[in-house]
Amino acid sequence: MNWSIDISPIIPGSLFWAAIVVAGLLIAALLLRRTRGAVLRALSLAALIGALANPTLRQEERESLANIAIVVMDESTSQTIAGRPEQAAAIRADLETKLAKIPNLEIKWVASSKPTGDGPSGTNLFADLNRAMANVPPDRLAGVIMITDGQVHDIPKSAAGLGFDAPVHAILTGRPDEFDRRIEVIKAPKFGIVGQARDIEVAVRETGRRRSGTVSLKVRREGRPDEIKRTEIDRPVTFSMPFPHAGTNIVEIELDPVPGELTASNNRVVIAAEGVRENLRVLLVSGEPHAGERTWRNLLKSDAAVDLVHFTILRPPEKQDGTPISQLSLIAFPTRELFSEKIKEFDLIIFDRYQHRGILPIIYYDNIANYVSRHGGALLIAAGDDYASNNSLQRTPLNTVLPALASGRVIETPFKAKVAGDGLKHPVTRGLPGTGEIGKDPTWGRWLRQVEVTKRRGRTVMNGAEDKPLLVLDRAGKGRIALLLSDHSWLWARGYEGGGPHTDLLRRTAHWLMKEPDLEEERLIASSRGLKLSIERRSMDESVPAVTVSAPGGETSEVSLGKGENGVWRTTIDVKAPGLYKLQTPSPTGQLTAVAHAGLEDAREMNEVTATDEKLKPLSEATGGGVFWSRGGGLLSSVTGDAVEVPRVSLLANARVLAGSGWLGLRDREAHVTRGVKLTPMFTGLLALAALLAFITLAWWREGR
Repeated sequence: MNWSIDISPIIPGSLFWAAIVVAGLLIAALLLRRTRGAVLRALSLAALIGALANPTLRQEERESLANIAIVVMDESTSQTIAGRPEQAAAIRADLETKLAKIPNLEIKWVASSKPTGDGPSGTNLFADLNRAMANVPPDRLAGVIMITDGQVHDIPKSAAGLGFDAPVHAILTGRPDEFDRRIEVIKAPKFGIVGQARDIEVAVRETGRRRSGTVSLKVRREGRPDEIKRTEIDRPVTFSMPFPHAGTNIVEIELDPVPGELTASNNRVVIAAEGVRENLRVLLVSGEPHAGERTWRNLLKSDAAVDLVHFTILRPPEKQDGTPISQLSLIAFPTRELFSEKIKEFDLIIFDRYQHRGILPIIYYDNIANYVSRHGGALLIAAGDDYASNNSLQRTPLNTVLPALASGRVIETPFKAKVAGDGLKHPVTRGLPGTGEIGKDPTWGRWLRQVEVTKRRGRTVMNGAEDKPLLVLDRAGKGRIALLLSDHSWLWARGYEGGGPHTDLLRRTAHWLMKEPDLEEERLIASSRGLKLSIERRSMDESVPAVTVSAPGGETSEVSLGKGENGVWRTTIDVKAPGLYKLQTPSPTGQLTAVAHAGLEDAREMNEVTATDEKLKPLSEATGGGVFWSRGGGLLSSVTGDAVEVPRVSLLANARVLAGSGWLGLRDREAHVTRGVKLTPMFTGLLALAALLAFITLAWWREGR
C-alpha cells in the first residue's frame, strides 16, 4: 500500500491561489495589529481555505517492477584473438552468478558487432545497445555493463547522447600492457594497365611498448621470387605492383612476427587489383566486299575497348582491267608494316573471306603463325567458300596452326546453327539467348552455306548443316585460333527468319581470343558473404579436382565441389575467422588461383587490437560508472595466470557514484505499476462546515468578552 494526499480545489486554480494570498494578508494584518481573537480568525480562514482545497487521501495498490540491467557482449573481430573468447566467456559466467544473487533484477544479454558482412565497419556497441533499448523502459534501466576490449568506435561524445540516465560500466578483456605490430596500407591501386606497374605504399605500425630497430617485409608477386625489404617502424615504404595479365593481380606483403606480439593476423596484407587491357588492337582484313563485312566492322567499331584497323581487298591481283592503282584505294595495303614490323602490337587478326592470291608474300603467313603459337597472338578466320578453294588459307604456312582443314565441299542448304556438346560448357556459347532445351532446335534463324572440314584438334562449340563443325576454337602454342566455317552470320544481324544472337556470339568469340578473363574455359572464382565462402569452378572436363583453401592463419583444407549446370561446379563453405582466403586448384591450363575476403572487411578492427581503457573511461565516469580490467589491472590485483576478476555488483537506490575499487553499482529505479486506487475526501461536507462554524463562533465569543 502507498498513501498520499491529493489537493483538488473546487474553484479555479487562479481564484484558489488568490484566496490563499488574501487570507495570508488578512492573517498577517490581524497578527500585527494584535486584534482580539486574531488566532481564532486565522483558524477560521484556514478552515475556509482547507474546504476550498478539497484534500483527498489517496491509497494506491502498487506492484513493484524488476530493474533491468543490459550486458553487451563485444563479439567483434578483435575479440577473437589472444584467448579473448575464453576470457569473455569466463567473465560472463562469473557475472551471471553475481547478477543472479540480486533480487528484483532482470538481465538482458546483447551480442554486438559480430562480423557478418552486412553491418557497418568497426565495433559499434552503442548502436546495438540502442536497438536493445527499444524494448526497455528507460525508467526501469538499472545500468549497462559492456564486456569488451575497449576498442569501441561509436562512443557518444557526452552522456546526454545516450538517451537514458543509468551508469555505463565496462569490464575489459585483454591486458593493459599488450603489444602489437601491423601493416597499414597507405596507398594501393584498384586497377592497372596490363604490362605496366603501379606503386603500393605501406608502413609498419606499432601499438603498446615501443621497440627500436628495423623490421623485415616479405613481398610476393605472381610469377616472381620473394623480395625481402628492410624498413623502420612508421616509415612509409613503396613497392612496385606489376600487372602481368588481365583480371585479378595479387601482391602479398608479410611482416615477420616478434615474440610477445598480440596477434600475427594483421601482419599480412594482400592487395588485389584488376588488370585492364589498354585498348585492344584488332586487324580486320576482308578478302572482298560482301554482305557480312559490315557486320564485323560494326561489331568491332561499337566496342569502346577495341581499336580497329580494317582493310578490304577491292580488286584481286589477277583482275587486269587497266584501272590505275591510284583510283582503286585511298591507301595502299601496308603489308610489310602490318605483318612484319608491327604484327606483335595487335591482339587479334581477323581474316574475313580472305583468299591467298599473292597479295601477302608467303613469309608473312609464317609470321602470322609464329605470332599465334610463339608470341601468344590470336587469329580468327571467318570463312566462306573461299576456305574450300584452291586459294584457301590452309594452303599457306598457316596450315600449322589451323584446327580444321576443308574437304573441298561447300554445303549449300538452309540449316540452323546448334550449340554442340562442348559448346554447352564453353563460355563463348554457353547460355546463348535462344539456345533452347537439349534435343530441341534453337529459336534463331537459319544460315544458308557452310564449308565442310575435317577437324584435327580443338573444340567444336557449334555444329551446322549435317551436324558438321561450324565454330571450332583451339589453343595453338601460346596463342588462340577460332575458325567460323560460314560467312552467313550476317543473316542474324539482318533479322532473317527472326535473326539470332550474332552480337553475343561474335563478340564473345573475339574476346575469348583476346584472353578476356570472364571467358576463360578454366576458371576459379571465389566470393564471400559474411563468413560464408562461395567457390565456383568452370571447366570443360567431366570432373574437377578439389580446391585447396588457405585460411588467414596459414591453415589449409581441401574442398570438393558439387556439379551445377554445364561446365560449372560450385560449393559454399562456412569459415571460422574473417580474413583473406586464398584458393588454388590445378587445371589443364595451369594452376588456378582466386582470393576472397570473408567476414566484414574491416580495417578499423585490425588496426587497433590492443585492449584499452582510455576510450570508454570518460563516458563511464560521466554516468557514474567505471571501467575495470578483468586481468592484470593493477599492482593490487589478485588475479594470476588466465583467471579473471569481475567486480562485486551492488544495487543502490539513491547513489550518484556507482563504481569504486573492486565494485560496480546498478541503480534501483523503484519502478512500479499501480493496480488500484482508493480516494477518501478529508475536509468536505459537514466536517468542513462544522469546523468553519466552530472557529467563527469561538472568534465571535472571544471578541464579545
